[in-house]
Amino acid sequence: MASLGSIATRPLRAEREGDKNAKSIIFLGLLWFAVFFSVLALVVLLVDSFLDGKTRLDADLFTNYSSTVLPETAGARAAILGSALVIVTTAALAIPLGVAAGVYLEEFADPRRWYNKLIEVNLTNLAAVPAIVYGMLTAGVALWIGLPRRVVLAGAIALALLVLPVIIIATREAMRAVPQEIRQGSLALGATPLQTIWRQTLPSAVPGIATGVILALSRALGEAAPLLLLGGLVRVTYDPNGLLSGFTTLPIQIYNWAKQPQLAFQHVASAAIILLLVLLLIMNTLAIIIRNRYQKRW
Repeated sequence: MASLGSIATRPLRAEREGDKNAKSIIFLGLLWFAVFFSVLALVVLLVDSFLDGKTRLDADLFTNYSSTVLPETAGARAAILGSALVIVTTAALAIPLGVAAGVYLEEFADPRRWYNKLIEVNLTNLAAVPAIVYGMLTAGVALWIGLPRRVVLAGAIALALLVLPVIIIATREAMRAVPQEIRQGSLALGATPLQTIWRQTLPSAVPGIATGVILALSRALGEAAPLLLLGGLVRVTYDPNGLLSGFTTLPIQIYNWAKQPQLAFQHVASAAIILLLVLLLIMNTLAIIIRNRYQKRW
């Protein structure tokens, strides 16, 4: 039997062969093929949408309301304004609560307590729950409290529940990235734990938190399933004017146009898809800029 010393000094197979053995090469090839196929499918879909919708990227798309009889002049004005109002309301509901919960769990909660462990597990699970489940939950809560389902506030609550776990996790990760020396130095100078968090830790974590928040809101902007479950209107010919106003959003409007048999509706749906993709790209680019420009390297 070989001694422990000889086993410890014997090079491993991976160390001897590296990535040159047949299994590693095949696995790497499959990975690259999967990436290439996914990117190719995405490019084909984007090019197809652009070719179909480029003729409808005009002023009518931004200024006109939706129509069931004149697809050539149908627009997404109500959907654009509805998306903006729903996302702003979602941010107002989710950001303060999510950041506060993340700060509490990271800075004050005792990880040895059973209820804090339960919250940790649930946060991880809730971040992966399908979006339509949050629509079902919001529909039940709205029925219980007497809130109409087809209003901006109901849609914002559903999307806030959807992004809340993501914001909490992003806040915790950003707070965790701040060195302990900053906290210890502040406490050593006589600051209270709350003052330390408010004036030192939280400002240092803002770039990471902002990045997570923007990415979470960009996900909410592209969601349609929970809003459709709440009865989101597929055709609106007025501007939403409050939290209790009826509304539609870009994903819902795209869904309504895409299921129409007329080819002209397919073209305006493609134009709305391009608009939505541009908005999502802008939000994700903003998140990357904030992260790269303001995030500190400790």
